[in-house]
Amino acid sequence: MTAETTTTGTPATESAVPAAAALALGDDALVLAQRLGEWAGNAPVLEEDVALANIALDLLGQARVLLTLVGDEDELAYLREERAFRNVQLVEQPNGDFAHTIARQLYFSTYQRLLYTELAAGNSPLAGLAAKAVKEVAYHQDHAEQWTLRLGDGTDESHARMQRAVNALWRYTGEPFQPVEGLDVDRTAMEAAWLESVSSVLRRATLTVPEGPRLGAWSAGAGRQGLHTESFGRMLAEMQHLHRSHPGATW
Repeated sequence: MTAETTTTGTPATESAVPAAAALALGDDALVLAQRLGEWAGNAPVLEEDVALANIALDLLGQARVLLTLVGDEDELAYLREERAFRNVQLVEQPNGDFAHTIARQLYFSTYQRLLYTELAAGNSPLAGLAAKAVKEVAYHQDHAEQWTLRLGDGTDESHARMQRAVNALWRYTGEPFQPVEGLDVDRTAMEAAWLESVSSVLRRATLTVPEGPRLGAWSAGAGRQGLHTESFGRMLAEMQHLHRSHPGATW
């Protein structure tokens, strides 16, 4: 996925895209790409090793386009401090077991597909980027749904693990629907559609839809405000280590 550019080499839509919106969506994609990349060589089967890597690369491509609209993509990825990142807390949650990764992907890709579908159909300056990204995200969502069904309606062990995962991550699913400056979407309708879609998948997978609040009392919108969970700092240190250790290096 690449950004359209002018003859000067700068992004064609740079002046029109709200920086806060591009940064928030770019950070979402970047952080989840990093998390999924951690599965390389560790997935339960070789096919999933490839599938998760491809999803991570799709998200990385989205992140590069969005962050370039804000500034230098490398500086934004590798030189910002933790409090400067604006991703939702859902995407930074540790991989856990495979069920946790799938639950996280189901929750986020369903949101992302709804978001990009609405942006692509409207007058947002992000419409062109969204139209390209939504095709990728449709695969991400389908992949997560198929694995949710397979694990939820599988063995007693896979069912139990999948239920624990959907329960554990449920509290982070309200934050993506909080307002972001420059991101003009119908959040109420989008959230209702998300809940309907996710609930349908969980029921088909013989899983119980969690009943708890979808925003932790202490963390409502915190990721968008630069407040992150403990595991995020460790992930960021690993992601930024090479760049910070060899500033200015080229390959």
